[in-house]
Amino acid sequence: MMVSTEAPAVIQHTRIKKIYDEVNKVIVGQHYMVSRLLIGLFTNGHILLEGVPGLAKTLTVSTLAKALSLHFQRLQFTPDLLPADIIGTMIYNQKTNVFEVKKGPIFSNFILADEINRSPAKVQSALLEAMQEKQVTIGEITYRLDPPFLVMATQNPVEQEGTYPLPEAQVDRFMLKINIDYPTKEEELEIMRRMSDINFTADINPVLGKEDISQIRNEINQVKISSSLENYIVELIHGTRHPAEIGLQDAAKYIQYGASPRGSIYLNLVSKALAYLNDREYVLPEDVKEAAYDVLNHRIILNYEAEADGVNTRQILEMILKKIRL
Repeated sequence: MMVSTEAPAVIQHTRIKKIYDEVNKVIVGQHYMVSRLLIGLFTNGHILLEGVPGLAKTLTVSTLAKALSLHFQRLQFTPDLLPADIIGTMIYNQKTNVFEVKKGPIFSNFILADEINRSPAKVQSALLEAMQEKQVTIGEITYRLDPPFLVMATQNPVEQEGTYPLPEAQVDRFMLKINIDYPTKEEELEIMRRMSDINFTADINPVLGKEDISQIRNEINQVKISSSLENYIVELIHGTRHPAEIGLQDAAKYIQYGASPRGSIYLNLVSKALAYLNDREYVLPEDVKEAAYDVLNHRIILNYEAEADGVNTRQILEMILKKIRL
């Protein structure tokens, strides 16, 4: 048996690139979404995917799960869903005259919460509690969820009838909020040709396992970030809360609440992950700026005046990033 002389980090980077190849067997384009899903997985953070129907959000997550050798569960959220349908419940066994635990689909590695905003608040809270605590309680017993545990939630930003918007405090638990855009003309042509073949199939080969993911997490943890960049992150977060203090009076009138402390924590983590995926052992300012949009776009709460003037969080973030410099 041949023994590899490559460093572990080099081996893992090679495998990560193979993940994209495996996913591309099924998915056309969407490289950005796949990279963000991997960042969430490698940094132990959950992701909220927002986009109109038909952009392959569900298919991308399920395909990625196959390439990662992880147990995958898809939960279709509906108005009649109950918390027990997710976490499980106690069932009475008439033969033994005792209550037995029936675990729900939450006991998996990769959870796709499809159209999470279609279920009532109790169901959303049951899922989000599991996301935060990495455990669920059934009856009087608490069960730990096996790592890695990652939730990818999707929601439709267009259709609002029959939906229950996620409260800001619950949305804040997602590390990243990814806005999925339409494919390019070239990508759509390839999608049309590929999916018009009724017999189209693709064999997805597993690339990474649980041990590999654990090792990658440790390697990302070793990525260096300078004290000046740490201070830069704190300044950005502070700028979302008090824009007038940095000379952005125009932005101040639109912001109701700035980013929470999770914003600085996740901005640090995602910046390290971006550096790692770019084969670097240190974080650059460009990593922080690139991470800022997906980490902070759902943590800045705008008021009604912003909506009336057509101002969105991305525009606010652009103003803050231009104003605050290293």
